[in-house]
Amino acid sequence: MAAASWYHRDISRVVAEDLLAKAGRDGCFLVRDSESISGAYALCLLFQQHVYTYRILPDDEGLLSVQTIQGIQAKRFRSLPELISAYQQPNNGLVTPLLYPVHRPQEVADEDSDREDGRGSHAGSVVPTGGTGGGTGLGAPPGRPHISQQLQLRLQEQVHSSPASDFMGFMAEYLTQHLQLDLDALRSGHPQLRHLSAALVTACRALHSEIDFTLTGLETLARVFDPPVSPCSPAREQGLLASNPDLELLLSKISAVNHLLSSLEKKVLRSLQDTVSRHNLALPSPAAPPPATKALAVQRFEVKAGKSQRAALTVDVESGTVTVTKRGSGSPEEIIPQDKILQLIKYQSVQSKVRLVYDRDAQRSLSKDFIFPDARKREAFCQLLQLMKIQHSNLDEPDLISVYVGTWNMGSTPPPRSLASWLTSRGLGRTWDETTACIPHDIYVIGTQENSLGDREWVEFLRASLKTLMAIDYRVVALQCLWSIKMVVLVKPEHERRVSHVHTSSVKTGIANTLGNKGAVGVSFLFNGTSFGFVNCHLASGSEKTHRRNQNYSDILRSLALGDKRLSAFDLTLRFTHLFWFGDLNYRLDMDVQDVLTHVAKKEFDVLLAVDQLSLEREKNKVFLRFSEGDISFPPTYRYERGSRDTYMWQKFKTTGMRINVPSWCDRILWKSHPETHLVCSSYGCTDDIVTSDHSPVFATFEVGVTSQFVPPCPAAPGSTPESLACIEWESIEVIVKTASRSKCYIEFHSYCLEEAQRSGENTSQSCDVPGFLRMGWSAKQLPVLNPILPDLEYLRDQHLLLSIKGVESCESYGECCIAMRSMIGSMAQQFETFLFHRGEETGSMRGWMKVRVPKDRRSTRERLYEWISLEEEEDAPAMDSPTCPKLPLGLPAGARPRAPSPGDTEPCPAVPRRSRPRSLPEAASSYTNPAYFIFEGLP
Repeated sequence: MAAASWYHRDISRVVAEDLLAKAGRDGCFLVRDSESISGAYALCLLFQQHVYTYRILPDDEGLLSVQTIQGIQAKRFRSLPELISAYQQPNNGLVTPLLYPVHRPQEVADEDSDREDGRGSHAGSVVPTGGTGGGTGLGAPPGRPHISQQLQLRLQEQVHSSPASDFMGFMAEYLTQHLQLDLDALRSGHPQLRHLSAALVTACRALHSEIDFTLTGLETLARVFDPPVSPCSPAREQGLLASNPDLELLLSKISAVNHLLSSLEKKVLRSLQDTVSRHNLALPSPAAPPPATKALAVQRFEVKAGKSQRAALTVDVESGTVTVTKRGSGSPEEIIPQDKILQLIKYQSVQSKVRLVYDRDAQRSLSKDFIFPDARKREAFCQLLQLMKIQHSNLDEPDLISVYVGTWNMGSTPPPRSLASWLTSRGLGRTWDETTACIPHDIYVIGTQENSLGDREWVEFLRASLKTLMAIDYRVVALQCLWSIKMVVLVKPEHERRVSHVHTSSVKTGIANTLGNKGAVGVSFLFNGTSFGFVNCHLASGSEKTHRRNQNYSDILRSLALGDKRLSAFDLTLRFTHLFWFGDLNYRLDMDVQDVLTHVAKKEFDVLLAVDQLSLEREKNKVFLRFSEGDISFPPTYRYERGSRDTYMWQKFKTTGMRINVPSWCDRILWKSHPETHLVCSSYGCTDDIVTSDHSPVFATFEVGVTSQFVPPCPAAPGSTPESLACIEWESIEVIVKTASRSKCYIEFHSYCLEEAQRSGENTSQSCDVPGFLRMGWSAKQLPVLNPILPDLEYLRDQHLLLSIKGVESCESYGECCIAMRSMIGSMAQQFETFLFHRGEETGSMRGWMKVRVPKDRRSTRERLYEWISLEEEEDAPAMDSPTCPKLPLGLPAGARPRAPSPGDTEPCPAVPRRSRPRSLPEAASSYTNPAYFIFEGLP
């Protein structure tokens, strides 16, 4: 039975509505998988420019029925085609009969330019026959998949963790394209399987040169310990003269390698034993272990103090002091203890300038401006002061940690002996200064692609490398692998107890989404009270595969199972306080290769970034919505000549002809954080001395604010009662979503500060004045009052609320968002405004009024370690020579403004200037892709 064209598998609700809108005829329909219930389906039907969605549910016997209101007997069907056929007749309870099926877009089989992916067409959509999700292949008897599909499934099972991605690509191509030809030949009495033989010869072609290289080396080594030439050599040399190597020659080479390997170890051992006994030599003792701790040396910086005065700043992290010495003076002018330093202000207009604010005495504070030789030296000074503050703080749990993220396509070759430049963020781009390069990070997350090393071997190599560099024995939090895509997460030993709720997952996006030569691995965990997510991916290659890469991203976003299971219905990018996404994304530069080389030589990277596919797709809101990336100030990391970083090997000769691989920034690191959290990218670059692969390793480091799982107890105020609870109150919520549906909706509220999820009532107002958009509103009566599990301000200011707009009938999400509670705390309602997301797409907007009430006896708080460093926009800021005022809370709300006091308000808050749009969002002029925002503003 052929696959029905109206079944679209797991497309999203938004995509389904777009397809129906393009069809534009009453009675158009399609079927997709349900987003809310596993094993169920959604029947989408267009009538009078609105989409009606009916759930198709399986029962215990696997029979299917359209969901009906209570009390009405549902008709049951054995298969989905049978159900659709019945509802094509009138008077069956739908708004209109099913008249015009909307067909699936045709998926064209394409060949991956690097011969790693995409060799066969995607598997066609299979029509489920019942609630069990069974299927029928194209042209196969009912209930029995085609033999090629059976073999593909076996291949997938056998190679689940195999790193041989190229070879499996050849085999998958044979199963999808040539197996049938061998079957036909076999039926005709020709058992030679010519196409299988040709596929094996092609797949093993590269193995000849590898074996020749290996065999030559083994024979040379064998002659060192055994003068006679290996008996296999003449036969091998004779075989190499053949112009067309075949499988027999390959087998003879493999036999020679097997013979040498099996005898070489015994031969070398016997030779060494004879040498030791003959000359009475002592074997070398094991190397001494590295020192337990590397003390950080005192660092000295040459600076300008004021306008022209030369001076030196000496930072002693261990003793916790900063010393200011004027040039030419033998004695220090001033020694400033770390506990006297109040604030460090970094100028943005002058990247090498910093202002130090400190207590001179109990009555006043002073400020001094210093200009460093360059921005890197200033950053090194700030990092050392930050480290000094952390080491001398009396906190039981950290406020601030450093996170290292690295990505490298290893090109299926072993790494060099040293990865020092990569692991210490040295090379090209925004890199760490040599004075701070060896400061150890709290967390290392290292992602690789085309990594041919064994899993355990790679982990131990990384740990040994870090131990050599940092003298710290890092602990393994997680290792997740998919074929040759690997991710390792390491933490300092003292943080091991702070890491919990570790989850791992992987998604295949290779041929027909069944092979793992392309795809992603993910790791998530809690560090105390802060959630982290990490995704390392290898997307489709080839300059012309932009759409394929976008689809890979969507598939990973939808299928990667990470984080709290209670948040599985939320967009992956909203489930974590901080989400890092990195890997060989494979996006290329759309420019002639010679022009690219010219701009690279002149370091004109801005010109190249204007034609960078990833940047262009992000501007179109196709991928990585609301993600951030550091400034790229390093050359393209792909495709170098192996063994050098001076030349790009942009020509690639293949059996199908010459391919051009334009030098590109394939290897990237991006991140997305909850609003009003602290994350600063302190470096982003690539190495220039690791040359074993055609990709350069890329690194990024981050300063991340973290929260505690527990709040230190504060003494109860006189007269306090157990009823002194914090509460979250809503005055109104207004939502606009992109949909052709008229369904009533409710809102789900999730947060780590709530014991369980809460939900609102149905929306009280609804309109669809603009085609394709639904406007809904909730008043205070329909919105629940939420009670956090802890009432302390210190705890609540770090919490976030996740909201999901769900249809009453389908329980499917129309969009999700995140709201920071920090700016909502107070006795007066604050306005919030944010975008809605679903499956990586922007689906609408939300705004409303809310407030978070905190009991009077629970309002104590403290300054975080990362709040004493700030940025200054204007260079001519007034000097601080008087006692400093308390700083404002970090980060204003997204579009927040205080509401006018209402009766009963007893504690007015200071006015906060209202911004017309959230600071983290683009201005309206660049937000043309989100029409929902303009509807809020009353624009056409």
